[in-house]
Amino acid sequence: MRYDLVILDNDGVLVDSEPLSNRILAAYLTELGHPTTYEEAVRDYMGSAVHRIHDLVLERSGRRLPDDFDRVFHERVFAAFRRELEPVDGAPELLEKLVADATPFCVASSGSHERIRVALRKTGLYEQVGSGRIFSADDVGQGKPAPDLFLRAAGAMGVEPGRCAVVEDSPAGVRAARLAGMDVFGYAALTPRARLGEATEVFTSMGELTGLLSG
Repeated sequence: MRYDLVILDNDGVLVDSEPLSNRILAAYLTELGHPTTYEEAVRDYMGSAVHRIHDLVLERSGRRLPDDFDRVFHERVFAAFRRELEPVDGAPELLEKLVADATPFCVASSGSHERIRVALRKTGLYEQVGSGRIFSADDVGQGKPAPDLFLRAAGAMGVEPGRCAVVEDSPAGVRAARLAGMDVFGYAALTPRARLGEATEVFTSMGELTGLLSG
């Protein structure tokens, strides 16, 4: 089917930020006395809003993270983004194709608005997206895997959930899209295909995605 709206995750779908941010997260949690490997950070936190980090650490250790955790973590991530961040291979071409085909799209990310802007500007994708098509977990009460963010994006763009396609690379994001009543295409880059099993389709390159979205 031809979708009335394509909702794109940012981290790991448009910008190759997941390796950077999860290395920083693992190192920072370990520094704070919560030993975490890179692989564990990807498994437990990728695609989720930052509140999940607080919730899971408290659940596992009985200790709360410092009050300035979010600020310090984001400062470290933004510094790495400005030094090293690149677009996901094929992401610029995907956006160009959506524009050329007059396919409405937007970005809906668990990251803060500041994180999204920093990432898109560093990778040269901000102008293609535009500020009016960016939605953040900051905008809703619960981040992924709750469906709130995707429902918010669809509502703001004036499209029924059943006419939306979501592009995600994490189990939390795939689950959120399913709960929102949307088709979801899972990008198996860092995440094994099996963990994206709820997706409508799973793909491994952006070149595949354009064909899937056109039906």
